[in-house]
Amino acid sequence: MEDKKNIRLILEYDGSLYHGWQRQKGVSTIQGVMEDRIQLMIKEPVKLMASGRTDAGVHALNQPCNFITRSRIDPESFRRGLNSLLPNDIVIKKAEYAPLDFHSRYHAKSKAYEYRILNQDQPNTFLRNYTWHIRGKLELTGMDRCLSLLKGKHDFSSFRSSGSRNMNPVREMVRAEIHGPEEGIIRLIFEADGFLRHMVRNIVGTVFEVGRGRIDFDQFVEIFQSKDRCMAGIKAPPQGLFLKEVRY
Repeated sequence: MEDKKNIRLILEYDGSLYHGWQRQKGVSTIQGVMEDRIQLMIKEPVKLMASGRTDAGVHALNQPCNFITRSRIDPESFRRGLNSLLPNDIVIKKAEYAPLDFHSRYHAKSKAYEYRILNQDQPNTFLRNYTWHIRGKLELTGMDRCLSLLKGKHDFSSFRSSGSRNMNPVREMVRAEIHGPEEGIIRLIFEADGFLRHMVRNIVGTVFEVGRGRIDFDQFVEIFQSKDRCMAGIKAPPQGLFLKEVRY
């Protein structure tokens, strides 16, 4: 084990052209592209472990990941070399040594996501892959009141999509807040000790119904307490979602 090293990377990527993080046969994924480029550079098989999977079309501002290698290339040389091999929609922002037992997913204490809504009548060509465009003004006070209800440790079954591998639906939400609008963009920030499958997008789709006036605060409470995904709102589209930060 002495000659093995654990390299930790921080990635920034535009998920628009990828089928999510996880390597899949026959389609382009972030993990697949990264592993192929790393192996090209170090000439050995590698398994890249991320803090969590992002879905197709979802972006990352700071995605931690790590891999074990016997290569003697130092982290900064890894960063420069890999950036020269990667497509321009994936960038390594930082590279460093980590303890051999460090795991990007299992050692994470909390994760923060940001969801961006473009709330104006006119669509924006250059933001179409990075926001959910919603026409008609949203009532933000009611949305913010509903988000505040989510803070603390709760059962989030109402916002868990089918197919989730997480058996325990209880999560502790540290932050759930709304900012803006600024230049037409509303930002919803969520930080928790973990997230269920599509949890953020399902929450956003439900508070959207509040902002539209289709449901009120009491109905949102009922949805949250029902633990029934069928009662909640739509799943917000992926392009507005960003993995913002992971804390260790």
